[in-house]
Amino acid sequence: MNNETLLQYFHWYYNGDEKLWDKAIREAESLAEMGITAVWLPPAYKAESGAESVGYDPYDLFDLGEFDQKGTVATKYGNHVQYREAIKSFQARGIAVIADVVFNHKAGGDELEKVSVRTVDPQNRLKFTSEAFEIEAWTRFTFKAREGKYSDFIWDKNCFSGVDWAADLKKTGIYSIQNQYGEGWEEVPSTELGNYDYLMFNDIEFRNPAVRAELKYWGEWYFNNFGMNGFRLDAVKHISTAFLMEWLDHMNHTFGKDFFVVAENWNITEVEALTQYLDITKGKMQLFDTRLHQNLYLASITQNYDLRTVFEQTLVQSHPLFAVTFVDNHDSQPLQALESYVEFWFRPLAYALILLREQGIPCVFYTDLYGAKYVDKTDEGYETGVELVALQLLPKLLRIRGDLAYGLQRDYIDHPNCIGWTREGVAEKEHSGVAVLMSNGVAGVKRMEMGLVHAGKMMTDALELCADRVLIDETGWAEFYCKPGSVSVWVLSA
Repeated sequence: MNNETLLQYFHWYYNGDEKLWDKAIREAESLAEMGITAVWLPPAYKAESGAESVGYDPYDLFDLGEFDQKGTVATKYGNHVQYREAIKSFQARGIAVIADVVFNHKAGGDELEKVSVRTVDPQNRLKFTSEAFEIEAWTRFTFKAREGKYSDFIWDKNCFSGVDWAADLKKTGIYSIQNQYGEGWEEVPSTELGNYDYLMFNDIEFRNPAVRAELKYWGEWYFNNFGMNGFRLDAVKHISTAFLMEWLDHMNHTFGKDFFVVAENWNITEVEALTQYLDITKGKMQLFDTRLHQNLYLASITQNYDLRTVFEQTLVQSHPLFAVTFVDNHDSQPLQALESYVEFWFRPLAYALILLREQGIPCVFYTDLYGAKYVDKTDEGYETGVELVALQLLPKLLRIRGDLAYGLQRDYIDHPNCIGWTREGVAEKEHSGVAVLMSNGVAGVKRMEMGLVHAGKMMTDALELCADRVLIDETGWAEFYCKPGSVSVWVLSA
């Protein structure tokens, strides 16, 4: 089996000269040649902020760039025809498509309703800070431009458990809606802030059976019309796990498939929050390894970081079959609220750690392939510019993963500033087998075993950072090198 490699095919500030769906159609072939086996595409539906939206403020899940809503027909990425063609282009080249699903909330309601609410303590959402009172809130979604096409379901105050804006009072807050489905919040995985059901905008009420039925119907419609291969689930620690399992079981049963699903449960402090979620979901989902991301970030900013600890308290260490590893994503990139961007000097080492090892499914970030330039405003209103440089070594690392990084793995994670590993290769992959050595300090040297099958063979650094060749001795061992603060990837000479 070929190694799987995902690509997050967008970033938060994507501002390309062409629509993303058109770019995808044009570049699908080159991505396949590079070794990408799956792409995670951004939310494709119409959002409150219209053509400027990244997609995480969803308005109408049935409008994928087809109707004149929120000031635009096309989304930021293109229209529904281009989206469908992008998916087909990827799939025709053997690249699976992972569609982003944002179930936690809706934004941009069409009409105001009078809603009975109570305020809560933002730091302890289980603590009410008022008696029930009435506000006007944008909780009615009618999608008039769509005129009932695809679905005539109207979202109203009974479909939400909370809002953050009282329109009549012109006041923000966290307002818990009092409805027939129970007072207060739903049970969700995260107990941060007492209960972290409420995140933003209009929080969806999954205790309402009509809501659950509509979202299952939407899932059927989405797959029937666009044929994605799997789903990325946003913000799952804020969502009823019972609903997500119900939705996924419905999709798998309806279509006789086991959809690939990877969920975002952002937690950088404790791996137990991730492993507990895997237990609750009974192995039906993968999870992004946010703990590994945090370790990589710390390794890049901490002087004399102990590389032996880089996999400690990570999902890829405890549950490698369920870990989707990544260096950075749209949440951690510069200027984002969760900014924790791995320093550029360490990025080649970080990518070697996720791409060239046996454990985990790696997800590459868009900006590391293409670079990015963008501007955003700070909270004080000042404009800040960012330039992210593409990682020139990344295409080569991707091809090495696809062609050579197979077979028995031997670890040499035994020095605080110089670690390595080897992959022995497999007979099915010609010339397969690699040796990886990295240092976050002085030049590194380490004796590592490649296996008797390679005795007498020569190896060279595929990254061309080390000029010397290495001879594997008669016992299958060799001495490998890397430059200071760098990584070398040794491959068999042809």
